[in-house]
Amino acid sequence: MSAGRYPLGDYVPGDSWLHRSPLGLKFLGVVLLGLGTFWLKSWIASLAVLAVMVLLFASARLGARRLVRLLAGPAPLLLAVLAFQWWQLGPAQAASIVANVYACIVAASLLTLTTPVPVLLDGVVSAARPLRRWGVDPERLALVIAITLRSIPYLIGTFSTVRDAARARGLERNPRARAMPVLIASVAYAQRTGDALAARGLADAAPNSPLPERLP
Repeated sequence: MSAGRYPLGDYVPGDSWLHRSPLGLKFLGVVLLGLGTFWLKSWIASLAVLAVMVLLFASARLGARRLVRLLAGPAPLLLAVLAFQWWQLGPAQAASIVANVYACIVAASLLTLTTPVPVLLDGVVSAARPLRRWGVDPERLALVIAITLRSIPYLIGTFSTVRDAARARGLERNPRARAMPVLIASVAYAQRTGDALAARGLADAAPNSPLPERLP
């Protein structure tokens, strides 16, 4: 199954100020924003933060079409969250929650879109080295992140492809027509990823095994 592309994790070469910014500074910004959203209770403040993230996206010259795809990918899920939170907490709180999630998505994407994957993974390994004393393997942690960065866009793209195919057949209201193909594609992707890791001798890799730059 050919899944559509979702921009999370796809590095975009460029020379903007965000591309040139140190990885640690960008990562710290994402962490602070994620923690800060827990204290944003006003929908106006949440929308203001989201607007700032959109302006940063534009300043990095990453393209309006990429931003639209980034926001459209989780839209069905976030619409369901909006409806539920509206019912539970009211419209203001619901709007704040969804805006905060979108702001975090855009912020995380700014990190991955302006940082080459090898640089990002090297940063993860360096940051996680102090955790070795507690049994954490930095190389394995970076490998997990690398697989996640490739899996999320694929799964979101698969969902979009299946949704469009179901709509074309008039089955958009049939949960089975939408869920089963996504489940099958997800299992197949996991199997291919496992086979690729095994073929590279990484299924039971030693701690200092080199990280793969690409996985299927």
